Amino acid sequence: MSDDWLRGDPFADPDDPAAREREERRREREEKRREREGRQAKEGGAGGESGGDSPSQQRGGSVESPPDSPYEPTATKPPSRPYEREFWDEDTDPVGTEEGREPVAVSGNGAGPGGPGRGSGVFGALRRHPLRIFAAIAALFVLWFLFVLFQPFKGDGSGEVAVAIPKGASVSEVGDLLGEQGVIDSSTLFQVRVTLAGKRSELYPGHYTLAEGMSYGAAIEALSQPPVKRTVTVTVPEGYSRAQAAQLAEEIGLKGDYTKETIRSPFLNPAKYGAQDAANLEGFLFPDTFEMKPNAPAADLVQLQLEDFKRRIKGVEMGYARSKNLTVYDVLIIASLIEDEAGIPSQRKQVAAVVYNRLREGIPLGIDATIRFATGNYTKPLTESELAVDSPYNTRLNAGLPPGPINSPGLEAIEAAAHPAKSDYLFYVNEPGTCGKLAFSKTNAEFEADVARYNAARAAAGGNEPDTCGG
Repeated sequence: MSDDWLRGDPFADPDDPAAREREERRREREEKRREREGRQAKEGGAGGESGGDSPSQQRGGSVESPPDSPYEPTATKPPSRPYEREFWDEDTDPVGTEEGREPVAVSGNGAGPGGPGRGSGVFGALRRHPLRIFAAIAALFVLWFLFVLFQPFKGDGSGEVAVAIPKGASVSEVGDLLGEQGVIDSSTLFQVRVTLAGKRSELYPGHYTLAEGMSYGAAIEALSQPPVKRTVTVTVPEGYSRAQAAQLAEEIGLKGDYTKETIRSPFLNPAKYGAQDAANLEGFLFPDTFEMKPNAPAADLVQLQLEDFKRRIKGVEMGYARSKNLTVYDVLIIASLIEDEAGIPSQRKQVAAVVYNRLREGIPLGIDATIRFATGNYTKPLTESELAVDSPYNTRLNAGLPPGPINSPGLEAIEAAAHPAKSDYLFYVNEPGTCGKLAFSKTNAEFEADVARYNAARAAAGGNEPDTCGG
């Protein structure tokens, strides 16, 4: 048998026995069909009444192709004969064969009888469309990456984790810290999320209470909020003594002994201000409002007060006081007297003038505020025994300034003590019913008249202070 048909068939395999066997069967069927058509032609010619040509003759008879041709034309069938399917005994093609190709057996690995299949299975698909497969894999990877990055089903975590973010920490350091403590899953993905959110410069240092297994978004949201300032506000009023400030420190819960901490301190040297023999830091503890940590030690408050004083005192011009041979410490003593005696801020410089004038004249100051400091009686009327107490702070009995300040004066009182008003007043006494107004006088007679008026009002008030602010 010639192999020309194999060379003419682009899908034929010359070494495939099955192909040769099918070709043999096809040739046998063709031979049988030609014999059958010949018999039919003879029978038609014998029974015809006319000598005309048979249908096959009318069409030119049968035409045969060369015996070795794989595509031989067939003779035209008589019109009266119904259509017959050719290759009636050919096996049906299995699933997966393609027109014009030999059947390929389907197996688990896509291989046919002669080796691997040409177009079936995953590997066939990869050979036909490698770029599509790569694109699909890339799309799946992107979807997976977005899922783990944005964590749509992960919330705020659970439990509590105390985290301290140090100042100056980079985003990578913050991510590593959160990862080590189990707050987040991945430091790298956390950094990516921070970058995408545009918050690389918005993560605040401080102490946070976070949770285990937080989503990246929840952790970033927590760290990008300014930390709540956990402080207590401590206000030491102007004119408070050490004893009063110590009671305040105890009430707000400061740890330690405020009184002990205000005897000496490494943050201020009293001798620098003319107080070589100061018994304590009274007068240097500047009254102000301070922000402190809860349960801070009392020593912290003392430090804040002393540093505040050093900063404020630099702005006070002391030239006039020095011209009167007064030190900064003397000014602080006078300011502490003004803080208790003035009553109304506008009277501070007049009170300072009285002190300066009495010091010049050598007259005892006679200021009851110093006696209250010596006796600790800050609220009740002074008794006769208290007015006669034997103390260097009793300015009724002792001329000159007391040994030290009697409280912590504010800046306005210090300014008034450094720059008193220009006046000749030597005396003052409370003006009854005027809410702190003072009656100033230059002579002893004027002063005695003012005192008599005050005592009458006090008697009318049942022995209480007549300063009722009743006009």
